[in-house]
Amino acid sequence: MPPILEARDLTKRYQLGGEVVEALRGVSLTVDEGEFVAIMGPSGSGKSTLLQLLGGLDRPTSGEVVLEGETVSKLSDEQATRLRRDRTGFVFQSFNLIPLLDVTENVALPFTIAGQDPRNSDLAARVRDAIEVVDLSGKQHHRPDQLSAGEQQRVAIARALVTRPALLFADEPTGNLDYTTGSEILDALWRSCTERRQTIVLVTHDSKAAAYADRVCFVRDGRVLEEIPLGRRADHSATPLISRLAQLGL
Repeated sequence: MPPILEARDLTKRYQLGGEVVEALRGVSLTVDEGEFVAIMGPSGSGKSTLLQLLGGLDRPTSGEVVLEGETVSKLSDEQATRLRRDRTGFVFQSFNLIPLLDVTENVALPFTIAGQDPRNSDLAARVRDAIEVVDLSGKQHHRPDQLSAGEQQRVAIARALVTRPALLFADEPTGNLDYTTGSEILDALWRSCTERRQTIVLVTHDSKAAAYADRVCFVRDGRVLEEIPLGRRADHSATPLISRLAQLGL
């Protein structure tokens, strides 16, 4: 099977005042269907820039991103927007929930925006399923202000999963959360991968978060310095990853 996502020699340069900043310098990687991949690196390493290119939120200076056989950089803006809407989901550090909507309505928002009626039996079933995946079945009528920060982030994950995207991108989804709550978020992502075969690309600076992945791509100075295979495992201890990073001097 060909990879679901492929980056080919990606570069990204920004003009910052009179200076050219090289955010990415020839990054290549692949992601297989059903895989959980973490892109890890320190602040300013280029990892969030890489996620934006992989998710079609920005275009590379050179190189190509191929998603399910479609070369994203060759699509028009309208085609790229449609591909992003139909085939990808995004979870960010901020939850971006609508305060006046309850959990069910927030999760159903992608259908509402697309002009579909989320009360349709099939769509309603998909909303319930997404809420169940993130373990919020008893709180479907709560508004965001009635939920903890971790529960709000789980709503954001359910909203990203409800369209059943080919790829879920998560950019520092535990960045605003304490350790215990962050673990709940990572558990929810891992369940969606193991139980629903959801393909996930997680960007993080945290080795504890990256340890949930099947494979870790370590980024520094705009390059992938090392790929560290961890395998699919129920034990999410970060010790093997931290040991390997220490061996590599990272």
